[in-house]
This record gives sequence, structure tokens and C-alpha cells, in this order.
Amino acid sequence: MPTSTFIEKFGPAAILLGIFFGFFFQLGSVPLFDLDEGAFSEATREMILSGNYLTTYLNGELRFDKPILIYWFQAASVHLFGLNEFALRLPSALAATLWAGVLYLFTKRFFGIRTAVIATFMMTTALQISIISKAAIADALLNLFIAASMFGVYLYYATREKRYLYGVFVLIGLGALTKGPVAVMIPLAVSFIFFAIKRELGFWLKTVLNPVGLLLFLLVAGPWYVLEYLDQGQKFLDGFFFKHNLSRFNTSFEGHSGSLFYYVPVLLIGLLPFTSVLFTSLRNIKTWFGDDMHKFFAIWFLFVFIFFSFSGTKLPHYVIYGYTPLFVIMALNVEKMRSDRLLLLPLTLLFAFLLFLPEIATAIKPLVKDRFAQLVIESAPAEFGTFYRLFFAASLLALFAMMFAPKMQRVNKLVVLGLLSVIGINGFVIPTYARIAQQPVKEAALLAKERSLDVNMWKMNMPSFIVYSEKLVSRTTPQDGETVITKKTNLDDFNATEILYEKHGIVLAKIIKTKARP
Repeated sequence: MPTSTFIEKFGPAAILLGIFFGFFFQLGSVPLFDLDEGAFSEATREMILSGNYLTTYLNGELRFDKPILIYWFQAASVHLFGLNEFALRLPSALAATLWAGVLYLFTKRFFGIRTAVIATFMMTTALQISIISKAAIADALLNLFIAASMFGVYLYYATREKRYLYGVFVLIGLGALTKGPVAVMIPLAVSFIFFAIKRELGFWLKTVLNPVGLLLFLLVAGPWYVLEYLDQGQKFLDGFFFKHNLSRFNTSFEGHSGSLFYYVPVLLIGLLPFTSVLFTSLRNIKTWFGDDMHKFFAIWFLFVFIFFSFSGTKLPHYVIYGYTPLFVIMALNVEKMRSDRLLLLPLTLLFAFLLFLPEIATAIKPLVKDRFAQLVIESAPAEFGTFYRLFFAASLLALFAMMFAPKMQRVNKLVVLGLLSVIGINGFVIPTYARIAQQPVKEAALLAKERSLDVNMWKMNMPSFIVYSEKLVSRTTPQDGETVITKKTNLDDFNATEILYEKHGIVLAKIIKTKARP
């Protein structure tokens, strides 16, 4: 069957499978991950409990990390489905689905159905996209608005139709309600560079100062910012704008630093299983600047990559803001790859590593200095079940078979590659990691809830514990008689304790006697 016929008949089905296994599979079956999922979810829980839908709090303290929109969506979902992992993650999965739809429609319009299917399928099954799209955080929603607004910018450039321009201002306003200034900065900076290259800066200035567009932006984003300032005053300006936005670029925030090349390995890992397609695309980088569309995509990705490489605070998900055009560029380069074996190699190596991960962890244990990590490595192998081993062994056999199947078309191999990746990661890796790292926190929290315990969170930051226990925690130095949630290694801080719960190095314990402190 010719490639074009396969794509026309089965391309949409492949995308739907990618969406299901990438965004919705196991959506509510694993505990919330700390730090970010726990923090967003607890802030939403406290919002619902207090009835204050203007200002967010975490453990009773003001939280200015992000604007309000994701919390509203999570709260609405919780009202519909209850306080659980599915409800808290559902807004991200839906946002990612819309993001995929926007990517497909735009790419189909300018490049045809073949490129649209490949680009969208790679987006739905790429490692980093799948992770943020199943997480109870703001990033999938933000990327939806960034991608849609950027596509709107190009559509307005190409057609000069005001509906696209006004749509851009609305989308940027929604992005500003989701994560703040970054949603404004990326479209503004990329469009400026693009129009400067096109020698149309006058048109650009007239565009960004369009009074109707600015009014739409203010109507969408302005009310919450004004009301929040009226409610919190200078604390809002200092906490949101200066601390959580300007400081993130100027300094290393909360220890999230990195070298100038921080995002190189992030790209290589984050785009799995399609890393080889990225290499082929980079090898053909001269083609990125051929026509206006290619220039626009290249500027979009390169600006994000370079800007955040120079940022003082570096987090893996920042570079995702530039992934959307990269998927289109990669889709245009799939058939330029030198061999199918090269296409399949990254996932083959990853799956081989995952198959023998328990043995690898045990082997490197003597090199690990952190005592808590040693405890986790000792207890973790029990969580790697038979089905985990069987899946990765069978997948490796399938990958090897495709390497030596010349009659199987490359696009078919790409679909199998993507589906194996998201099924393996979302069906086996993430649940296994969750059982090791987060299930103990959840079980300890449920025990504390059952016994109505007042808990002190000692030398750890696991806000998911607060979500599951549905009770705020204290963060002071523990006293005799208090109950603490902590790492087992921290029990050395006390003379005597009664262990109420223990698993994978996480303990819920009652302090019998503390040590004398100077």
C-alpha cells in the first residue's frame, strides 16, 4: 500500500491512538508526583475548600507561582469527578488533545495531510509531551495557547485577515492567565524577529498596537490581574512578577540551574523515540530557512532554545515551548533519514536499559552516597514485576524484527515506534516509578487521614501528602508526641520513635523522645 494511501486511510486513527496512549492511558491510576503535581493539586484543593477562587494558597500560605486559569479548570474537573488523580489531570489531557488538533489542522493546511499526520503523531507520542500532558500542572494548557497564538500570527501574516489577529490577542490573554508573561514574550519576540527579517517592522508595530486586539487582551487577562492586585497589593507584585518571573531569568531559582548546554540532552531525551529524526533534521538545517513558513518555524524554535539556554533558571519543560514547530520540521525530514535502523535505534537502546534497570540500579548502588537513595535502590526491585520484564523483552524483539524488515514502510515503523514508546512509558515505567516514589506518600497520607492525625512534614517537601490527607501540615521542629512524615534517614534526628508506616524509605512516625538541642 503506498504511503499516501496508508496515511489517508489510517493516519487519523494513528493520531487517535497516539492521543489515547500518550495523554489518557493510566491518567488516574498512579499517585500525584511531587513536587509540581502535588503543589498544583493542593492549591486547587484549598481553593475549593475555602471558596476563594481569586487567590491560591499552598498549605495555608500564599502561592504566587502561576496565574489562575489552570486552577479554575482543575477545580471545575474536581467538582465534576471528585478529588482524585483523574480529575486533577484531566484538564491537561484535554488541553494537549486540543494542542494536537491545532497542530494537525495548521500543518495540513500548509503542508498536506501526510506531514500533518506524521507531525501530530510524533507530538502525541514524544516522551516529554506525553509526560506534561498527563500531569496536573499548567504546561500542557500553556503550550496549547502558545502554539495556537503562534499559528495565528503566521495566518495573519499570510492572509492579513483581522480575525486571526484578534484571535491571537485572545489566545495570548489566555496564556497570560495560565503562566504569565512568557505567553506574551514568545509571540512578541518571535514575530518581531520574523517581521524584521521580512523588513516589515512598521507592519509589526501596527499589529502589536492594534487597539481592538489590545482591548481583547485586556478583557481576557486584565480582570484577574487587577482583582489580585487589589486583593494582595505589593505582595502580588513581589511574589508573582519579581520572584516567579523576572528572578527566574536573572538568577537560578530554587536551585534549578544548568550550563549553557543544559537543553541539549533535554532535547535528545525529550523527543524520544524520534531522536534520530531530530539528528536528520539538524543535518538539513539549511532547509529550515527556505521559505517564509520554514523561517517562521526556525525562528520560533531557535528563539525558545537560545533564550532559555541563557536563562538563570533552567527546567526541562521550558524548551517544550519551541517543540511545536520542531515536530513539523522533523516530519518533513522523516523520509530523508539514511536508514530505518537509525530510526529505531534510540528506542531500542532505551528499552534495553529499562529491561535491565533493576540490575543496573543494584550495580551502581555502591557508588551512591545518599543514604535515602540507597534505601530506595534496595527496596525498589520488588516493584518491577513479570509483566514489566515481558513487555520490554517482547518490544525489543519487535524492534529488532522491524530493523530487518525492508518491505515494511517507514511510516508504519514510525507508528509502531511511537505506540510502543508511550505504552511502555505510561503503562509500565511511570506506574513502577510511582509505586516506588509516590505510593508510600499516598498510603501514609491516607493512614493519617483515617486516624485524624496532625502531621509535621520534616525535612521533605511532598505536597501530595497534604492532598491525600486533606489536612494542612506543620513545618516546624518536631516535639515529643508529634507525628512526622519524613525520610527514614531523618529519624536519626530523634532519640526514640514509633513507626506507624514505612515503605521505600518514607516513614510516618510518632516522636517518643527528641534529642536535646543546643
